[in-house]
Amino acid sequence: MAPRKTPTTSTPPPSPAPCPACQGTGEVSRPVQVGRKRRTVGRQTGICLDCLGAGELPEN
Repeated sequence: MAPRKTPTTSTPPPSPAPCPACQGTGEVSRPVQVGRKRRTVGRQTGICLDCLGAGELPEN
């Protein structure tokens, strides 16, 4: 009969790093400019183009 194996402790895979552009939220805000002089009137949010809204950097 084979000897019993001791259970091994496996380490979980490392979690992906948060995206530096959006700090892991998946959204970034940009200034909205209007007029010929390009006055800034507010901010608009949209998905982060670095991580595509996931909040984590892809492996590649």
